[in-house]
Amino acid sequence: MLDNRAKLLLKALVERYIADGQPVGSRTLAKAAGMELSPATIRNVMSDLEELGLITSPHTSAGRIPTARGYRLFVDTMLTIRRDRFAPMSEMSGQGFDAGQPQRVISHAANMLSNLSHFVGVVMAPRRASVFRHIEFLSLSERRVLVIIVSPEGDVQNRIIHTQVNFTQSQLLEAANFLNAHYSGLAMEAVRERLKTEVDALRGEIADLMKTAVEIGAEADSAPEKVVVSGERNLLSVSELSSDMGNLRRMFDLFEQKTQLIRLLDVSAQADGVRIYIGGESQVVPFEDLSVVTAPYEVDGQVVGTLGVIGPQRMPYERMIQIVDVTSKLVSNALSHGK
Repeated sequence: MLDNRAKLLLKALVERYIADGQPVGSRTLAKAAGMELSPATIRNVMSDLEELGLITSPHTSAGRIPTARGYRLFVDTMLTIRRDRFAPMSEMSGQGFDAGQPQRVISHAANMLSNLSHFVGVVMAPRRASVFRHIEFLSLSERRVLVIIVSPEGDVQNRIIHTQVNFTQSQLLEAANFLNAHYSGLAMEAVRERLKTEVDALRGEIADLMKTAVEIGAEADSAPEKVVVSGERNLLSVSELSSDMGNLRRMFDLFEQKTQLIRLLDVSAQADGVRIYIGGESQVVPFEDLSVVTAPYEVDGQVVGTLGVIGPQRMPYERMIQIVDVTSKLVSNALSHGK
């Protein structure tokens, strides 16, 4: 447990380091904290904080900088969000989200997160429900059938399947009519389960055809979600990141491959409100020097995706929290009203 004096000094140190990017010495810390303390007293407190793993001393400086654990304590217990200071809703709401085009909403949100934060903006595109409005079968040639699946939003998916037997066009029409009449509007998973018991009235080959089509639809909808990334080059101007080219290269691989990003955003979607992940103390973040601020967004009250800002540990967390929080609300509003 830290006493009030130690908390005030740690808070002042973190805020000063975030603002200046330079290790904080005893004299600077005394002024920043606004406390009448002797240099010896401050050095003793700093030594205690270092023993607790909250701050550390770079080899080239007598000053101290926060550790991942120090940032975590600062974020969890010392950060006060003042709504009147940064990015009020009225300013950000004029950013021009095109509610009628979901993909543009996602791209615009990623760009806005990057522009406002001066770091990297990431948005996971909404998870698409595996639902079909209409399905058709078209005979192409011997034992080849084109499956046309239309989503409720009007998206069209075409896949070719190879069958064990030849089907006439009338048989394919019979299968399509059965699926459209009984299962239109249902999730593919539900259709797949019901087909196991409800197609006994149809000939076995047609039942197999329908099951294959539904499997294809379910597989397409279970593909990895698309992640939109904006502002990767902003990290080149962050001194503590750009000084290590090997580390920087690995970070750019992260943005290019996106697998770890999807995993991170998936974890974030399970949380309520804004969450902060600090590299070095969170296994969710793959790099020690990075921090991630995320929030889920909704469509009609249902969480469908996640967005956030990726930047250095030394980021202005108060501002990032507000930017991410307001952006998630704007995206939720645009997608809900654009349906």
